[in-house]
Amino acid sequence: MSEEKETHYAVPFEIPPAKTDHIKRKMFDLPYANLSEAQKLDIYWPEDGDGPFPVIVSIHGGAFMGGDKRDIQISSMLRALKRGYCVVGVNYRMSGEAKFPKLVHDVKAAIRWIRANASQYLFDPNKIATWGGSAGGYQSLMAGVSTHVPELDDLSLGNAEQPSHVQAVVDWFGPTDFLKMDQQLAESGLAHGEDEDHNGSDSPESLLLGNKITLIPDLVRSANPETYIHPNVPPFFIQHGKLDDIVPHQQSVNFAAKVRQIAGDERVYLELIEGAGHGDRKFELVKNVNKVLDFLDQHLK
Repeated sequence: MSEEKETHYAVPFEIPPAKTDHIKRKMFDLPYANLSEAQKLDIYWPEDGDGPFPVIVSIHGGAFMGGDKRDIQISSMLRALKRGYCVVGVNYRMSGEAKFPKLVHDVKAAIRWIRANASQYLFDPNKIATWGGSAGGYQSLMAGVSTHVPELDDLSLGNAEQPSHVQAVVDWFGPTDFLKMDQQLAESGLAHGEDEDHNGSDSPESLLLGNKITLIPDLVRSANPETYIHPNVPPFFIQHGKLDDIVPHQQSVNFAAKVRQIAGDERVYLELIEGAGHGDRKFELVKNVNKVLDFLDQHLK
């Protein structure tokens, strides 16, 4: 991805594809489950070597209603190939097709598929991380906290004998506590002049949960990654722009604070990026991506 090009992960418009022609070893559209056409993944391998390679599961954003595993959102993750990682881009069911928690079920089914097929595809089943932005960041967080939460798993999707935990989590500006988003945007002076950006009945969050979120607080709590934080969560690397006017940065601040409270300071790294908006190009700069990869090297190598 060009470092000059800004992307907006959570806005459901047509997102350009990533440039992958230069990647020699790759496979596209492998089904990890069979309920939906959305349940497919792509695999990219380092140029050389027979593995087993640690795996980065790339999860796209798009307001829970758009985006694709092969769009430019994966470009930053693909830089990990040069560090000896496999990158697996995952699609999952959008809110127009299935409501929460189906999208979480899908990502966890993909992780189980990766483990079940590790020897065939040169994966290291003991070194798996998730990485996503916006809605993909939310998915990445949920994969990190939801081990042993039966309602957030659907073993009928396949490979039920495999675990779905991960060893590290990268979250770029993902939402967590949906009911606080409008209030937090207002507190930061970043509200759009409409009272119900997120609380409205047609918001991405309401569409994901199947009802206006102000009417279903219990379900909102069930959809909040904070609900499932436990003492043995994997390490989290979280970055959020201070000027994010779509997903308020307080979402990440509060999540990180709860991880520290329950699991300890060493389990979470939080960085608020000054002057950065949602999907800002600052996240994708080589220097910043290398910071993410250093974190992954620390925990997966």
